[in-house]
Amino acid sequence: MLVGEIGITPADFKRLRWWEIRSIIRGYNRRHRDMWSSTRWQTYNIMASFCGGKALNEAGIYKPTDLIKFPWDSAPVAIITEDEALELQAEIDAINAANAGKPSQNF
Repeated sequence: MLVGEIGITPADFKRLRWWEIRSIIRGYNRRHRDMWSSTRWQTYNIMASFCGGKALNEAGIYKPTDLIKFPWDSAPVAIITEDEALELQAEIDAINAANAGKPSQNF
């Protein structure tokens, strides 16, 4: 049995660190973001070909982002440095050590 689209076993998934999982999720989202951005660009060009640029401009469509805005069009991407990642990992390790032996909560 494999975990989702990343194609690893549940045991391997459990060994991943939080920042590795976050990186996998970002890569997955980036792949879909690129696909949707490409689809929007293609749709804009098809509309321009069939309707003409003037008709689009009259409708207030001057560029592909005028057709539809996606969250990533305006949201900045937060990137952390390796040092910041290591610092956060140390904090998580400290929390895990403090909680060792206590019953865990499964979400």
